[in-house]
Amino acid sequence: MRVALDKKRFGPWALVTGASSGIGKEFARQIAASGINIVLVARREDLLREVGVEFSKRYGVDHRVIVLDVSREDFIGQLASATDDLDIGLVISNAGTGNPGEFLKLDRQLLQATLRLSTMAHLDITHHFGAKLAKRRRGGLILAGAMGAENGVPCMANDGAAKAYVHSLGEALHCEFKPLGVYVTVLAAGFTNTAVLEKFGLDPKTMPMKPLSVEQCVSEGLSGLLKNRSRIVPGRLNRILNALVPAFLARKMEADLLGKGLANKSAPANAPAEA
Repeated sequence: MRVALDKKRFGPWALVTGASSGIGKEFARQIAASGINIVLVARREDLLREVGVEFSKRYGVDHRVIVLDVSREDFIGQLASATDDLDIGLVISNAGTGNPGEFLKLDRQLLQATLRLSTMAHLDITHHFGAKLAKRRRGGLILAGAMGAENGVPCMANDGAAKAYVHSLGEALHCEFKPLGVYVTVLAAGFTNTAVLEKFGLDPKTMPMKPLSVEQCVSEGLSGLLKNRSRIVPGRLNRILNALVPAFLARKMEADLLGKGLANKSAPANAPAEA
């Protein structure tokens, strides 16, 4: 399951942050499958190199590995110097991770670091590479958001607020960049079957709604970009829920789901199960 990308518009190179695993890795795979060279950005060098070698061999594309923590305030200068020689036509700003928990029980420095990663990194990436794409008069940007973030997400209050910023930024830039020939799409994904679910204490097998596969999430995101949609919520059922469920009810559902998951995660391994 993948979307064929136009190499003339979105190539010859694409940049993916958070490319070592999960949604970012799948973005790299589907982009490489279209014959576009990939720049892989993340902190975990070994995993990045494995991804790069695997996709280069499988799809016959070049790759470049950039080991970088995009939550650092000075990251964009390093990223710029490491990519200035490349003609990048597609940017996937995806780096991030969830830090679930009750707001007052989370360390404030962790909350601040999360905010830098989930807001400032997107700002710096879209500003730097947006200028380059505008100069080319073609290309695309996908920003990773989260379904329902603008409504507030209990037990993910800081993370959801950060993603709400991404939604507003991306949808505004969709309008600003359209006359410049640059497509901008926000990927507002719901629960997706990645390792992050374990941090939430959630088991895909027992969740009330089956999480979306990374393959479908990414293919729908790329399809939305090709249509120059300002925002895409991947998954038909997710779209229905997002459109029809009132915000207050969505918050209650998320609070119940995440609250139970975190409680299960913190329970002692030998604790007796509830009847």
